[in-house]
Amino acid sequence: MNAHAKAQILLREDSDGIATLTLNRPEARNPLSEAMLAALSETLAAVANDRSVRAVVLAAAGPVFSAGHDLKEMSARRADPDRGRAYFADILGRCSGVMQQITALPQPVIAAVEGTATAAGCQLVASCDLAVAGEAARFCTPGVHIGLFCSTPMVALSRNLSAKHAMEMLLLGEMVPAQDAARMGLVNRVVPAGEALAEAKRLAAIIASKSAATVKVGKRAFYEQREMGLKTAYDHASAVMVENILARDAEEGIGAFMEKRQPDWRHG
Repeated sequence: MNAHAKAQILLREDSDGIATLTLNRPEARNPLSEAMLAALSETLAAVANDRSVRAVVLAAAGPVFSAGHDLKEMSARRADPDRGRAYFADILGRCSGVMQQITALPQPVIAAVEGTATAAGCQLVASCDLAVAGEAARFCTPGVHIGLFCSTPMVALSRNLSAKHAMEMLLLGEMVPAQDAARMGLVNRVVPAGEALAEAKRLAAIIASKSAATVKVGKRAFYEQREMGLKTAYDHASAVMVENILARDAEEGIGAFMEKRQPDWRHG
């Protein structure tokens, strides 16, 4: 697929340090198809190296945020000599890679969800650092209904929700309304329908006003320590904080606080 076609299925708009990425195949329910995953991966890589971007908002065109994997695209590969085994491993690996790119991205990523986010689409929301939902949004990991347990979405869900809530979504496969998703910890807040993007951009603007270097350090340390035991996590966080304290922006920020003035961030 050429660059123009990729650009059409995933739109990018930059403004005031915020990159807004919009899944743009509403007629197909914004599936995480081969093309969409490639476009997301390519764009996230570009954003990661763009020092002008301080925060990212991930939105979607149309009434569905994302229906997850393109099942028609996947089912067609059952005709392969290996019944699709190599292809399924590849596409799931590519999807998992995009989710990990979001976690590894220096900039925080905020999902703005209207409509439904199902299966890998729900995984995409769970993989973002923050999420805002319109009050009509709904979330679901419905694989159990079709004999395909949502095992890869489970990875992101189990790292955001309590075990009982994650298993409830995975075992029942039922639609979860926005307010329940907030109670479970899948989204941060619920706003009136149609206002998720505006609220996500508002949060992004707050983040963009901070020291980019500090936010980068903090986001990375958060995900690193989460996988560690308690003592190791504290040791790691302490070492990170020592380096952070010695950084220019921390010196400036502490000085500005004590002098009761606005800090002059140099993002270093």
